[in-house]
Amino acid sequence: MAYQTLEKVNTIPWQERPDGNTNVIWRYSDNPIIERDAIPSSNSIFNSAVVPFEDGYAGVFRCDNKAVQMNIFAGFSKDGLNWDINHDPISFQEGNTSMIDSDYKYDPRVTFIEDRYWITWCNGYHGPTIGIGYTFDFKEFFQCENAFLPFNRNGVLFPEKIDGKYAMLSRPSDNGHTPFGDIYISYSPDMKYWGEHRCVMKASPFEDSAWQCTKIGAGSVPILVDEGWLMFYHGVINTCNGFRYSMGAAILDKDQPDQVKYRTQPYLISPQTPYECVGDVPNVVFPCASLHSIEEDKVAIYYGAADTVTALAFGRISEIVQFTKENSL
Repeated sequence: MAYQTLEKVNTIPWQERPDGNTNVIWRYSDNPIIERDAIPSSNSIFNSAVVPFEDGYAGVFRCDNKAVQMNIFAGFSKDGLNWDINHDPISFQEGNTSMIDSDYKYDPRVTFIEDRYWITWCNGYHGPTIGIGYTFDFKEFFQCENAFLPFNRNGVLFPEKIDGKYAMLSRPSDNGHTPFGDIYISYSPDMKYWGEHRCVMKASPFEDSAWQCTKIGAGSVPILVDEGWLMFYHGVINTCNGFRYSMGAAILDKDQPDQVKYRTQPYLISPQTPYECVGDVPNVVFPCASLHSIEEDKVAIYYGAADTVTALAFGRISEIVQFTKENSL
């Protein structure tokens, strides 16, 4: 199966599927790759984003401190596995706005578009909304206008313009531990003004796919394949023991990404290991980033586990696409 290439990337972190494992996605044997106390101030490091950068990788990491204040930190790695995370949070300069107030920052994503690395995150401005910033070198960072009114979470940019406009997935929400949520797409001509909001996917009916019946949200930056945009997302069920977060995949139309072509009925990964089931927030698998090699038919998916540590999983892009098509809602 041939795939379109967005850009050449470094050889990504990789571990072959274990013998006897028949799952379409498998976990890294040395998970978690980032422990909760990897920097002196951190209570937890999770729900973070990485991209190829220079001769290795750069990332923006959610590090909650020991007062459980949420902020984002830059980090670097040669192999995508061993990370050196800055001990101080990112300090933003003014980008396309002088309004860069923020009560908190969490759950970042990073996307390279045209000439710079764009960062989106959940930004505290009278409640959660989508913050936007950019960097050229992961040393200086510039903050832009918030994309949307509060309340909103899970802002994920597409890695290229669609019909000449920037495009972003998000999940409108409320100001609490949201007991609902669907995925929407919005467009911008300039990364400042956003509109043309369209519903992409809704949480599924319980009887159709219970693991994603309470709410859903976009995960890592979509990957362009022949069938369209391959998107990893999280789905949530509200159980007698609280919310349970798992990961699925969907394929969106290449030119009209508000149109869902396929969507997994079964999950790809659910909380099953100790580091996914036990932590500050039990039973969470939350994808925020992926590194892919189209030529090698590989994807490495970074995810937050139990809102405490960062873990890694692997898969073959062609197998994930086939699985999504054959097991679609």
